[in-house]
Amino acid sequence: MNLLGNTPARVHINDVAVRDGFQSETAFVPTEDKIRLIDRLSRTGLAKIEVTSFVSPKAIPNLRDAEEVMRRIERRPGVVYVALVPNERGCERAIACGVDEINLVMSIGETHNLANMRMTCAQSLEQFRRVMALTRGSPLRVNGTVATAFGCPFDGDQPKERVLWAVGQYLSMGMHSVTLADTTGMAHPQQVAEVSRAVLQAYPGLPLTLHFHNTRGMGLANALAGLSEGVVSYDASLGGIGGCPYAPGATGNICTEDLVHMFESCGVDTGVDLDALLGCARDLPAIVGHEVPGQVLRAGKRTELHARPAAA
Repeated sequence: MNLLGNTPARVHINDVAVRDGFQSETAFVPTEDKIRLIDRLSRTGLAKIEVTSFVSPKAIPNLRDAEEVMRRIERRPGVVYVALVPNERGCERAIACGVDEINLVMSIGETHNLANMRMTCAQSLEQFRRVMALTRGSPLRVNGTVATAFGCPFDGDQPKERVLWAVGQYLSMGMHSVTLADTTGMAHPQQVAEVSRAVLQAYPGLPLTLHFHNTRGMGLANALAGLSEGVVSYDASLGGIGGCPYAPGATGNICTEDLVHMFESCGVDTGVDLDALLGCARDLPAIVGHEVPGQVLRAGKRTELHARPAAA
């Protein structure tokens, strides 16, 4: 029985731990530790690494070393190095550092966008237009993230029409790709399949990424639902760290090594060296100063067998 239908033979995995994860840590992660981890992640076969965010150091002190990190990492061919930018100044800083791709984020839940971005959706879109004007003539690629695409903790479920509206707004500005983000961990597999199908039918050929949180334990199931509809790009976070500070009760992103392990177990090629990735995850608790929620790191790969118990 094929539970996944006609799924792609290859998917692309993007890690967001050093941005989405580290920005939420209580203690500042030293710059040298960030650089070493990014360089190790670059050698695992990941498609993209979200390195940092060019935001005000007052807003997110943990990413106050954005320029230094971006300039000092080892760029490996085939890996796309991404930064989140909130505004024109952030875009200028990203261009100056030679970022490959910037990520622009708007929550389609108006209340969440006001809490997170301090702007209405209309104001966010107007700011995005100004950012896009800065990118003209540069090789910089732009990804637009539709946050709270699967539900807002304040406004509830978002209709598919609003997701499609946001995607259309992004593409009309000239953005190259789109991410649908379950910012608050409210998504469920049936919903993910329906929304992914609607977006890909409305915009054939769109480079689409799904970004899930595991707040209610459905993160990996949601990834399988997206895969069943032909989505081939997924965000995840090493060790499962990170989470949205404006989502009550939210926990971390889905875990990169757990996601790779699941896809590979299902016969779906990720291009990622799982053992190398687990090596990075194994050292993560020492970097952040606490345990991380990744499960494969604790239990081992499903192919790792143990010695038989001694006879009674």
